[in-house]
Amino acid sequence: MSEKEKKTKKTLFVLSLVMLVNALSYGLIIPLLYPYAEKFGMSSFMVGFMFSIYSVFQFFSTPIIGRLSDRYGRKPLLVTSLFGTAVGLVLFAVATNPLMLFIARIIDGITGGNNSVAQAVIADQVEVKERTKYFGIIGAVFGMGFLLGPALGGFLSKVSLTFPFVVGAILAAISAIMAMILLPETNTKRHEKKVQQEGLFQFKKIAHALKIPTIGHILMVVLLSSIAHNMFIMGFQSFSVDALKLGADQIGIMYSLIGLLMVLMQAVGIKMLLKIFKSKKTILLISAFLSSFVMFAFNIPQSTVLFIVISGVYMITFAPQMIMTSSMISEYTHEEDQGGILGINQAYMALGQIIGPLLAGAANYFHHSASFSIAGLLFFGIWIVIRQIDEHTAKADL
Repeated sequence: MSEKEKKTKKTLFVLSLVMLVNALSYGLIIPLLYPYAEKFGMSSFMVGFMFSIYSVFQFFSTPIIGRLSDRYGRKPLLVTSLFGTAVGLVLFAVATNPLMLFIARIIDGITGGNNSVAQAVIADQVEVKERTKYFGIIGAVFGMGFLLGPALGGFLSKVSLTFPFVVGAILAAISAIMAMILLPETNTKRHEKKVQQEGLFQFKKIAHALKIPTIGHILMVVLLSSIAHNMFIMGFQSFSVDALKLGADQIGIMYSLIGLLMVLMQAVGIKMLLKIFKSKKTILLISAFLSSFVMFAFNIPQSTVLFIVISGVYMITFAPQMIMTSSMISEYTHEEDQGGILGINQAYMALGQIIGPLLAGAANYFHHSASFSIAGLLFFGIWIVIRQIDEHTAKADL
């Protein structure tokens, strides 16, 4: 193994460790957001709006963070994003009214570009053909947050509902300090003239990206997939609390069970799928079709066990989508634009995180499983869009 390969592996190991701690900080609070917000007398729609406000600010901030990381380096922007998460969680923990909850989510949203910056670090270090594997590793790291975090959060909630938010803030701060001390700067092109001259937030570029051959179709898949998946997340919490009458600790265990499947799929399953099918487009087609079918299965009269089983099957079918789309977008973009395009990709994810919870909150007002049916229709629409993707498109300029 060459010295360069050793350095790359060390950098990616440190990045994975940093993102694992950060993922734990996020996973801790997942089963608690809905019951915690309900303590403030917030309706299902208002909870959905609170979920969305985070993504409204993330939509505007992530392209800026991506461009700043192109200009000034990955490390300072990653550290800033992680500290922002810590501050948001502290404010959430000490909130005394719904307004403070919203402000906490806004702060977290403004600094919520850590995932796109982490992907840019991978793009800096890894050859194009290897990126899918390493994007999958980062996805599996976040899956570990889903695996360990919710169960731990449910357990810690027995101390108090606010205690997991405090622990999450401490973990986010630790991950920021780890990144500051251990992670080397990977962006060697940050001083290039083109990068320095371009504007930080270019809404026209976000819109224009949809018109770029192949990339536009992939971004549309990202948007629709994000809407559908966030409808599932909101529907999962609503159904668990309102229909199954489960507590925060029970919801945490459920999240951990389905999170295990997500980890296995992203860490091992995606490698197997790439060996079998070769084409990322084919994997996306299968994933979207099966996800649509599983969403409609939630309309079967539910017991807790059946609900967990169907949720687990969904996590397996959905797992390849974000990994494949991020990898394909990176492949079809020039190296100097990696931070920018991955920021735009994250912005479309954030837009889905705005629309999904709002749509789910409105749908669940009428029936607690309505959000799953709408998500199923969206996944079928995704399948149609994927069919339009041209895998032989040349690299594009932003």
